Amino acid sequence: MYLPRQLGPLHDLPDTPQAYDAVLADVTEQALARLTPEGNLEHPDSLDDIGDTSLGITSLLALDWQRGKDPRLPEAVNRSLAFHLRERVYTEDNPGYPNLKVRNSHLPYARYTLAAGAHPIGDWPSTVWALLQAVNVLDLADGLVEDKARAQLLDVARGYWRWLTEATFFNPQEAGNQAIGCVVGGLMLARHLPPEQGESVRSKAVELYADEIRAHRVRDRGALLPPEHGGAYDNNYGPISLSFLAQAHRISGEEIFAEDGDTLARYIDARLTNGGFDNGGPRYSEQHSAFESVLGLRYFGARIGSDLGRYRGDSRWARHAVQEDGRVDGHFAWMLVWQIQDTTRWHRTPSAEPVRHQLRAGTVSVAFDGHLTPAVVEAGGTYYLPAAVHRQHGFGPVVDGFLFCRPMGEVRVRDIRAEGLAAKLVTKPVVGRDHVLRHVRSLYVTDGTSLWTTVAVERLPGTPYLLAGMPYATDDGDRVRRTAGHQAVAAGELRLTHPDTEGPDHFDARSELTQEQAAFALAEDPRGYGNPDLGWRHLVSSTALEAGPVPGAPEDLHVFAVRYGPGGAFAPVIEHGPQGLTVRTEAFTAVIGDPAGDAHGEPELTIVA
Repeated sequence: MYLPRQLGPLHDLPDTPQAYDAVLADVTEQALARLTPEGNLEHPDSLDDIGDTSLGITSLLALDWQRGKDPRLPEAVNRSLAFHLRERVYTEDNPGYPNLKVRNSHLPYARYTLAAGAHPIGDWPSTVWALLQAVNVLDLADGLVEDKARAQLLDVARGYWRWLTEATFFNPQEAGNQAIGCVVGGLMLARHLPPEQGESVRSKAVELYADEIRAHRVRDRGALLPPEHGGAYDNNYGPISLSFLAQAHRISGEEIFAEDGDTLARYIDARLTNGGFDNGGPRYSEQHSAFESVLGLRYFGARIGSDLGRYRGDSRWARHAVQEDGRVDGHFAWMLVWQIQDTTRWHRTPSAEPVRHQLRAGTVSVAFDGHLTPAVVEAGGTYYLPAAVHRQHGFGPVVDGFLFCRPMGEVRVRDIRAEGLAAKLVTKPVVGRDHVLRHVRSLYVTDGTSLWTTVAVERLPGTPYLLAGMPYATDDGDRVRRTAGHQAVAAGELRLTHPDTEGPDHFDARSELTQEQAAFALAEDPRGYGNPDLGWRHLVSSTALEAGPVPGAPEDLHVFAVRYGPGGAFAPVIEHGPQGLTVRTEAFTAVIGDPAGDAHGEPELTIVA
């Protein structure tokens, strides 16, 4: 079974001018065949996300005409524009819309669904999208759009902006991507207005970004991020927000968009595995955008010097939104327009600088959460998620059902790269049910092919084991497929266990249920509105790798050692001496210093191949 949304890396999508010309040629042929006598370019099966889609295809036709001057296009552009202005601009309040600040404003807006009162909650983002389609048409109108229609479209675009910022509450769905998109629409609109009006709109857009988006950023893994549907980051919408920030910087030159885009880009780079797998979010756990992410990942990947294009997108949407039949839908046309206009090239090599929340080398990577507990481990082509035991999730020692991975104090990190090895030492103070303070020292070492993990903690009572992750998926070239298998060996006993209780809060990796489906089943609200991150936290137990202590370890410590990835027998030697804890494996010798660290409290680590 394959994960339906995590397909090929986005930097593998062709992005040459010739490739884009072919994309636009395909859109043009579909559009000309679809164009109704009324000028409608909507997909015939569309029921929602519809209020902006015909205008979106109009913008793609306008771009194609500007690039190739196809003589068939001027009539199609003007007919379809007239359709939108006549049939898809609403000025009467949508019955039941809950987010109005001004009743009966008669300002124009776009509807998520066309029937009055049918589903008004989506009208705010639909109007943002319609504004973006409109300003793209205005940008491309020279020599193509009739003067009267162009003036009418500009008036409607100005009305869309006012409806979004005056008649309604701003960003009512708490969706960062929608809010930043609105700001981009204002910045682009401002360029088409008389100077005084344009400066007013431009200033308002930057002010909204600063006061309504930037001021409400949420911290995760050390980064301040634009909030998305109540959470810090969503792996579908976060890269779309990055694309909006790229466009905002491209057209405005405002440094605030570059700074925040760099921050978001570095965050994405840290949480993304080497193979491009990612999961988690308050709206979707595994659904990935595709071309909507290309602009941001490409633009900011070049700025920060890292290969963000490894992000696995849903390449069924390779260039533009499509319906189930694969035929064009104009809903995200504005992103394709910007992507074609931007000439940034993909940066294809990883950043060489160590990152606090990531360890990466070769085909191995570990993405760490805010507590410096692994969020995803990738080795041997397999992706391991945190396992669950007794409603606790993570990687770490377990005794009597208690997982030692949540810190009680400052977490300290030391990164070393030497002799072809990359290593990270994480020192974490923890407290168990007995209220005794202990120090968990976790060493992660990779040669780019395998990952060695050594975890040491002061002696624990009972029969402890290391919760060493849940094998969940594997890299299968162009796709990611589910798995319950693994390439891992331990110095002590290694067990792969599965829940012995059935039910939605017990996740068996051998089942066909995906992590996202299980997370939504545990969420408090129905699919599409529930928070899968919160739902997943309700998980009681899961498939898990469990590793016993290393035989012959020092008597005052419990030490656990696991190697992920290819290799033969694994028999590390653990010794405690005056310099600290020595770990000898077939690939390296490491010395881990005292938990107290050096004179400045920094962790001490030496490693040689």
